[in-house]
Amino acid sequence: MTTKGTTGRVVRIDDETWADYGQLCEEKGIARAADMRMHVVREVAAWRKANGIETPKKRVVRVPRKKPAADSD
Repeated sequence: MTTKGTTGRVVRIDDETWADYGQLCEEKGIARAADMRMHVVREVAAWRKANGIETPKKRVVRVPRKKPAADSD
């Protein structure tokens, strides 16, 4: 299952390590997927910095908000 339109990835981890990782993340108060994403982002940022690679700009999508309805009292 993926969120926000991201592509799912398959990661193979033995059952014992996965269970312990789940306990570790629970104690940290974070989901395993979020913890893995943060780790990957940190590693890639460090790699880019070490190799002089500029971080791509994030694409911002602005969604117009509806104005609240005026009270008709």
